[in-house]
Amino acid sequence: MAMRTGSEPVTARSPLRMRFWLSVWGLIITVAGTVAFALAGRPGWAAACAALWLITVIDMALILRHIREGPRYQPGRDVPPYQPPDDRW
Repeated sequence: MAMRTGSEPVTARSPLRMRFWLSVWGLIITVAGTVAFALAGRPGWAAACAALWLITVIDMALILRHIREGPRYQPGRDVPPYQPPDDRW
């Protein structure tokens, strides 16, 4: 087993664009659910959909931030490398 050095994110890839489009789908569904339940007179369900709507918007903002950072983003020198895994299991 190789020890982690903290350089793994250099070659790692994340499906950020897929996550973005899934969050767009979630945004459409939660907005539609909020409107539908509000019109149907179900305020509790409308509030639940609105809460999911808020979570979806926050997730979308974080995804867009990560996309804008680019594929080679690395934290500054003040962030230490990853700790090696503890093999005492």
